Amino acid sequence: MCTCTSHEHDQAEAEQAGAGRRNFLRATALIGAATAAVAIPTATAQAAPVPAVSASKTRWRPDPDSSRFTLVVMPDTQYLFDGASINPAPIEASLRYILEQGEDDNIVFLSHLGDLTENGAQAEVTAASKAFGLLDRRGVGYSVLAGNHDVKSSTDDQRGPTPYLDAFGPQRFKDKPTFGGASPDGYNTFHLFKAAGRQWLVLALDWRLSAQGYAWAKDVIARHPKMPVILTTHELVYEADTLSPYGQQLWDRLVKEHDQIFLTLNGHNWPAGRAVRRNAAGNDVHLHLTNYQNRYYGGAAMIRLYRFDLDRDTIDVETISPWILGRAGDGLNELERQEIELTGPQDRFSVAIDFEKRFSGFAPVSPRGPRSASEMLVRGTVAYWRFDGHAEGAAMDGTVRDLSGRGNDLTVVKVADGSLTWSSEHHPDQPGHGSLYFHGDKSPLRGAYLRTAENAPLNSATFRGGYTFEAFYQLPGDWDPSRNAWGGLISRTGTGGAAGKTEGDPDEPLATLSLSDGPGPQWAVRPLNQQGIATNWGDETAREVWWHVAVVNDGSHTTLYVQGCPVARNPTARSVGLTSLGLPWLLGGYEYAGKIDQILHGRLGDVRIVERALPVTSFMNH
Repeated sequence: MCTCTSHEHDQAEAEQAGAGRRNFLRATALIGAATAAVAIPTATAQAAPVPAVSASKTRWRPDPDSSRFTLVVMPDTQYLFDGASINPAPIEASLRYILEQGEDDNIVFLSHLGDLTENGAQAEVTAASKAFGLLDRRGVGYSVLAGNHDVKSSTDDQRGPTPYLDAFGPQRFKDKPTFGGASPDGYNTFHLFKAAGRQWLVLALDWRLSAQGYAWAKDVIARHPKMPVILTTHELVYEADTLSPYGQQLWDRLVKEHDQIFLTLNGHNWPAGRAVRRNAAGNDVHLHLTNYQNRYYGGAAMIRLYRFDLDRDTIDVETISPWILGRAGDGLNELERQEIELTGPQDRFSVAIDFEKRFSGFAPVSPRGPRSASEMLVRGTVAYWRFDGHAEGAAMDGTVRDLSGRGNDLTVVKVADGSLTWSSEHHPDQPGHGSLYFHGDKSPLRGAYLRTAENAPLNSATFRGGYTFEAFYQLPGDWDPSRNAWGGLISRTGTGGAAGKTEGDPDEPLATLSLSDGPGPQWAVRPLNQQGIATNWGDETAREVWWHVAVVNDGSHTTLYVQGCPVARNPTARSVGLTSLGLPWLLGGYEYAGKIDQILHGRLGDVRIVERALPVTSFMNH
């Protein structure tokens, strides 16, 4: 139960609206549209001009490569365009929200789900059409399909001319970059947008499909065989987990047999609901019903924001009323406070979808191919080792060549008859498609590691001008911190005490990129300008997952990156170069007090050392 006063509640709603919507109220046109219709609308509202969108606004251009994008869904708005009761203000507020938030939310498309008007009458359609001019002037991609109130409900897509078709037929969309085409009758359209680096298809279908309509829809999908399809129509889901009779027909005749359709959106019925059905390919199809015409102010042109996040394999769904949000600063009435944002389980939720797996049946992602060693030899490369081209499980003996040409070759050192084997496994973004499997153990100490020769040029390098150390690694499921913690990925031999740097533990090596008991990467070194040890701590990294780690020093400060992302525990103290005693470097081994103390238990992929700071975009996983 809320314990705040009515005044406090209004104030809280206003603050929520301002902060939570990224200051979209900076759009004065939106505020004007929202406040223009507080009272019951009258017929004179039909003649009210649509406020102009600022001429300084650029054309609508979503980011086509971002892994995050938003699809906006607007269901039945019929009670706002009903005979003498015509009030475009709420829908204009929603459309202005799209214009104002388009860049911040990376809005790629708007789908109206039909029943735009109550009677499909000319005056109603004209008023609605004028409102959508807000999007037309900025080139925003959208679709508006026909619901049973926009056309004669007893007809299908072969009904012929209507006011709806005159206003929202294919001629309206033909110049938009997202428009793909229409059925010969004009009542069915498809639209294409690019997001997350791929093309997506929106199929906007009429209230009732004829045989010709079904054939056309199937042909559109067949002509775009690798595109994920979002099907929009007016009626499909009837209530939570139930399809209407027509919805079942649509499922049986179209959705079920076309694996590309992974999401369907419809209005018509209420309350909002969701269903999941398994298609013929054995994959889930998410079917969503969204409609708010039974709520305050005929739904107040509420919109749903489908926020796709392909990094998280999730769609986050949010339902808001921009018209009410725009008026929050003036104080809201009792019903508006309830409707400003809907947070019930059918209105605010997340859908987990492994997009790569879900789309693999029609658009499999090709694994990234290997890249040549020469491509990895950026300016300043002083060592580059890779472990590809060998049979899985074969014993590794002999020498690993330094592909930089600097002569920092590696040889194997075995402890207690330990073994080192080749592996074909690798990080998906690794240049070389192979790795070395280190079988280290501390109880008792055994395994094998790699070591540079006594005269290798790398041994004496101090990196005073900066450096970048990179490596790919994976730890097996049986990695145990009591036996495997602090195995080194890359380590420099020689102790702090031997170098005259006795602050802290003098037996620690001069430099090591090791894996803590988390396990997580840790960079601990003796810089030239410090007596003590400078340490960068990484977060825990999961077992049986490939990781890329990089340590970058720009000549004065050091930053540790995991998967190209900086970690939190990067010290701000000045750090210049690396202390050297001219002794070898180790891969897979870690010395303490001048003796081997731990050997890596896990796989090590490509390793590169560069004598300058590299930007993230130049890392080996890019």
